[in-house]
Amino acid sequence: MSKITKLFKSSGGSGSSSRSRKGGPSPQEALFRLRETEEMLTKKQEYLEKKIEQELATARRHGTKNKRAALQALKRKKRLEKHLTQIDGTLSTIEFQREALENSHTNTEVLRNMGYAAKAMKTIHKNMDLDKIDELMLDIHEQQDVAQEISNAISNPAGFGEEFDEDDLLAELEELEQEDLNKHMANVTLPSVPSKKLPSKPASTRKRVEDDDDMKMLSAWATY
Repeated sequence: MSKITKLFKSSGGSGSSSRSRKGGPSPQEALFRLRETEEMLTKKQEYLEKKIEQELATARRHGTKNKRAALQALKRKKRLEKHLTQIDGTLSTIEFQREALENSHTNTEVLRNMGYAAKAMKTIHKNMDLDKIDELMLDIHEQQDVAQEISNAISNPAGFGEEFDEDDLLAELEELEQEDLNKHMANVTLPSVPSKKLPSKPASTRKRVEDDDDMKMLSAWATY
């Protein structure tokens, strides 16, 4: 049995033994103990560092004047430094153990919560039948198709002009317009051409008369 195991068994007392019989300490208790140990070793570390500085100052003070006292101070400094190194290693081990325990505790809590969620989902899905769900979804899709067909039938009713071709209707409309135009042209009376030669007039007057005749012709065509 290692010294660390003996240490944990002896330091726990009767309370620790009773907890061990019940399944060991909880993660919170173990973390609390580890943090206490870290604080204790950190204080011990600070104490040793101060003692090392004191022994080093004693060795410098005696120097070659009192070589025996200086050597004794250096020996004590070496022992303190060795102890300080051991404490550094112990603190590193405890820190690693504490971090591992914290991670394990976190993982345990995560897994426990995931287990609760899985049980909740199982309870929700307990009364669900996959076959019935498939049938329900098929019914929903069928009803959606029926509703779409009804909507299309209402928005595009048969027998309200959908059977006529728009190009044919436009061609018929052009024919009607042409017929109206022909009828209108048939009712237009153009002025008759005189049979006798009109007396000549001065160029300016003749030009004015020709312009008047042209205007009359244009008016007649405009009336059409």
